[in-house]
Amino acid sequence: MPTRKRKICVITGTRAEYGLLYWLMKSIKDDAELELQLVVTGMHTSPEFGLTYREIEKDGFLISAKVEMLLSSDTPVGIAKSMGLGTIGFADAFSHLKPDLIVVLGDRFEILAAAQTAMAARIPIAHIHGGETTEGVIDEAIRHAITKMSHFHFVSSEDHRRRVIQMGEDPARVFNFGAPGLDNIEKLELMGRAELEESLSFPLRNPTFLVTYHPVTLLPQAAIHAAAVSLLEALDRFPEAGIIFTKANSDTYGRTINEMIDAYVDKNKNRAIAFFSLGQRRYLSTLKLADVVIGNSSSGIIEAPSVPKPSVDIGDRQKGRMRADSILHCIEQTDAIVEAIKKALTPEFLQTVQTSKPLYGKGGNISSKIKDVIKDVNLEAALFKKFWDLPVST
Repeated sequence: MPTRKRKICVITGTRAEYGLLYWLMKSIKDDAELELQLVVTGMHTSPEFGLTYREIEKDGFLISAKVEMLLSSDTPVGIAKSMGLGTIGFADAFSHLKPDLIVVLGDRFEILAAAQTAMAARIPIAHIHGGETTEGVIDEAIRHAITKMSHFHFVSSEDHRRRVIQMGEDPARVFNFGAPGLDNIEKLELMGRAELEESLSFPLRNPTFLVTYHPVTLLPQAAIHAAAVSLLEALDRFPEAGIIFTKANSDTYGRTINEMIDAYVDKNKNRAIAFFSLGQRRYLSTLKLADVVIGNSSSGIIEAPSVPKPSVDIGDRQKGRMRADSILHCIEQTDAIVEAIKKALTPEFLQTVQTSKPLYGKGGNISSKIKDVIKDVNLEAALFKKFWDLPVST
């Protein structure tokens, strides 16, 4: 009698997160001893954010369940209520799918809803990108909470592995293979300039900026608005530049930023364009062909140094993350952003970028290593965790 396939349920709620999970999902799907279950939620199911689950289906993945949870509100109350709806939806999905293990990545509120539901349902959890710090956003607390709910951990550096162990997790269950999104850089055939320009319906300029700016969710709405104004005013100081925006996620007051981006593009149609989702291939192609990555997205911290491409990291959203020498940090003030962009364009800094060492591993087979672990790991004993105490120094 054939052995039953192990059912691995992958959760994704955003375009960026899906891009990071793509090769892991494909590796699971292609393994004859595993069954891939895919649950999409959050922005993937929202018309406002482009119904990006369609991109997943175009890539050949079968969606097992959709958990609709986003309210048309990005206030703190709206986000909290969305989390409640997500918990209810995941309870129904997991009851129907009966996965052997769920896989979650990162630190978003949709993923917290999935993790706490799996914990209550006694389903083992594998968590990717634990142990990192982003001190300016609620994601910091969410990430560490998911770590404590999870049973297997796949981190992106030895520093992050040490931090997860510091939180009481068994070292035997903490694996450092690197950031799985880096597999895209090695495996995807990226577009050339002409193909990308045709795909975007937008001519690249000299210079071209790739801009992704998300709200710093621990700040009040007025401060988030003011910071976005500073960024847009800084971009005005480079009238010759082409600007490609990827819009903010459904974080608290993310819609505020997106409305400002839309207004900016309307006033600068000859040199600016905005997308909810470029898709992973177009995004990385744009990153490769742009002159500078600007904003506060994790892709400017993790992926950009591996291309390599200079990054201007603004404000505190990514505060606490390891930064390669190719990354310039600045405060959320117009003059500071302008000076950082100018420096990023200098020949001297571009030389630094070329010799900068990426800090999040080398892509190529990170996802396949994660798959091999979750394929063979003992799940029967997974739910029983002991707190791993570190030696006390005196």
